Amino acid sequence: MEEEVTDGTSSGVPRSFWVIGALTLIFNAAGVTNFISQMSADAVAALPDLYRTVIESRPTWATIAFGAAVFGGALGCILLLLRKSAAYAVFVVSLLGAIVTMIDTIGTVSSNVAPAGFLVGNLTQLVVTGFLIWYSKRAGTRGWTS
Repeated sequence: MEEEVTDGTSSGVPRSFWVIGALTLIFNAAGVTNFISQMSADAVAALPDLYRTVIESRPTWATIAFGAAVFGGALGCILLLLRKSAAYAVFVVSLLGAIVTMIDTIGTVSSNVAPAGFLVGNLTQLVVTGFLIWYSKRAGTRGWTS
């Protein structure tokens, strides 16, 4: 079995923990930026028709879920980097928000032809958040978070 390279502290946290935390924080920060830009009518007007349709027809409950998904993901990453076990629960909320958002989005795009990039982006959020739930749980069992 391979030994993990630690960060050189007595905590024994592997360097990969910090890399994963930082990269996923950047990923989720991009989601937050996307959410904020969708609150601007000018930014939405510049988007392709399908994207505008999804955003403009999104009900309030789906917008709230979208916010929970992206802000939850970013907050979860910050908590993970702070080595807080609460990251796990925040990632679960983020995943639930992403699922609810996708339910609305799938309903909207089912009557349109969705470009592959649109679907890949939504699925990527689910995969990354699912990974973060698993990873934060693993970090807790290994004593990397408390």
